[in-house]
Amino acid sequence: MNLPQSIEGWQVWDLVQRLGGQLRVVSGAGGGAVIGWDIGAALQLGAALGIRARVIGELLPPIEAAMVRKMSAQGEEADG
Repeated sequence: MNLPQSIEGWQVWDLVQRLGGQLRVVSGAGGGAVIGWDIGAALQLGAALGIRARVIGELLPPIEAAMVRKMSAQGEEADG
């Protein structure tokens, strides 16, 4: 159901798999929270992999939003 439907989709999915350590995190009194990926790093890595910046800009944000929601939910489960 959620498999990429185009070569560009597969390229960005591959990029996502490589972005594991490129997280933007904020810390506060209750601990830290992931707020997204370092988009600059994602664009640079994507360029090195031959992915057009426009493709990354179109496809990465919805994946990033889903990742942030999932990580936030996991954090809430761990706190609760």
